[in-house]
Amino acid sequence: MSRAEAWFQHVSNLLVGGTGLLYGWTCYFAEPEDPLAIVNHPWQPALREWHVIVAPLLVFACGLIWREHVWKRVLTGYRQRRRAGLALAFSLAPMALSGYLLQTARDEGWQRAWVVVHVATSVLWVLAYVVHQFSPRAARQPGVRG
Repeated sequence: MSRAEAWFQHVSNLLVGGTGLLYGWTCYFAEPEDPLAIVNHPWQPALREWHVIVAPLLVFACGLIWREHVWKRVLTGYRQRRRAGLALAFSLAPMALSGYLLQTARDEGWQRAWVVVHVATSVLWVLAYVVHQFSPRAARQPGVRG
């Protein structure tokens, strides 16, 4: 993976993860000042919009590195930071799909189900990403890219 691809991955994770965590905080932990307020925090609608707008960047970033970084390592049995990498690989599709379905669901039951799936896979993604980034790396070998 090139430096540009790595930075694009980091920035997209920061934007999507940051807006998602802040949006989750406004939904589940913020207390509205007005008991008749429709939202818990004035930033809640904007954070949701920002999250939806920047989420495709993360999907694109993952697609960008899929063949050379992810799939190549799955095929070769590369062991370094494998558990966190596999957690990322397996949580990507349900996280992205549930985020999309959450935006299109009209039935309250389905919407609640997609929220649960999206929050669970997103928390797994963020934790696995942090572990994947901060796990010890093997010494770089000449000719082997990230």
